[in-house]
Amino acid sequence: MMKRLTTTLALSALCLAAPAVAASAADALQQRLYDGFEGQDFAPEGGLYYKKNDEQAAGTFTFQSEEKFAGKQGLKLSVRENCASEIENCSERAEIWERPELRVPYDKGVWVGFAMKFADPIPQNDHRYLIAQWKREIGPDAEGDFSPFLALRMRNGKLFATVETNYHKPESASSGSHAVATCPDGQTPVWLRPETNQIRALVATDSAFQPGDGEEFTACSSAIRVTRHGNPLPLPSSGWIDFAVYTRPGADGSGHIELFANGKPIVTVKGAIGHNDFGLLENQYFKFGPYRAAGEGVWTLYYDEYRRSPDCMDVLKDAALCAAAR
Repeated sequence: MMKRLTTTLALSALCLAAPAVAASAADALQQRLYDGFEGQDFAPEGGLYYKKNDEQAAGTFTFQSEEKFAGKQGLKLSVRENCASEIENCSERAEIWERPELRVPYDKGVWVGFAMKFADPIPQNDHRYLIAQWKREIGPDAEGDFSPFLALRMRNGKLFATVETNYHKPESASSGSHAVATCPDGQTPVWLRPETNQIRALVATDSAFQPGDGEEFTACSSAIRVTRHGNPLPLPSSGWIDFAVYTRPGADGSGHIELFANGKPIVTVKGAIGHNDFGLLENQYFKFGPYRAAGEGVWTLYYDEYRRSPDCMDVLKDAALCAAAR
C-alpha cells in the first residue's frame, strides 16, 4: 500500500510540474516555461527537447555540474565534425527546441531568457556560427530559404545579432564596399539577398566588432529601425551572458524586438521583422545551441536558466527595465 501511495504521489507531482498541453497556440502563449537543467533530462515544466535528425547527429548534450550560471548544474552542448566533403551546404548542430505544442502565434509577443557561456577555445575564424535563433514555422507548400527573423551569431570571434525580413528596396547601396555601411538616422545596415526575397539587418554587435567583420551589410534600409541604448553585446570571452529577449514579428512593419544582455538594454528593433511568404505557418519558435557550417574540431557552448513567459518580469526580473521596454 505504501509503495502504491508513493508511486501515486510521484506521478501527481510530475503532472503538476509538467506544462499543460496547450489546446492552441494562443493557450501556449500563456504558459510559463522554465528549465534550470538540474536533472538528467529536460524538465517537464520547460517544454524543451533535443531534436534528432542528420545534422543534429553531429551534436551531444550533457547535464553537468562543472559549468553553471545558477543552481547546481548547467547544460553542455557540443558539435563535432560530421559532414562528408562531397555534401554541399552541410551543417552541424546541437540545438535544443521548444516542443511544437508549446509554440506561440507568430503575431504575438513573448519573452525568452537564457544564460550561455562560450567554452574555450572560442573559434576565431571567418565562419558561420549561431548560438540562438527565432524562426517562423515553415509548411510543406512553402518555397524558398527562410532565415531566422532574429539570430545571435558569431564570426571572427565577434558576437552580433541580425534581423531578417522580406526584401525591401534599400535607400542606398554600395556595390564596391567590403565593410558595414554607415547609415543615417532611421536606417540600418542590411545585407541585400534578393535571390531569397530577404534582407538581413545588422542590429547589434560586441565592442570588438569591426566594419570589415560585416562585409555583406553594405546597404541601408529604413524598413528595419534600430534604437541603440549605449551598450554593446558582451564579448564571447567575458564569461556567462544572460540574455532576455522580447520578440513580436511583423513583416508588415509592426514588428518589435527588445534585446537585453546581463541586465542591460542593448537594442530596440521595430519595423519589418520576419516573413509573410505563401506556405509559412502561424507560429514562431525558439531554439538554442551551437550551429555551424561544416567545420573542424569540437565546438562547445554551455547554457542555463531557460525561461519563457508573456510577462517580462518572469524573464528580465527588473520592473524598471520592463516598464521601459513597452
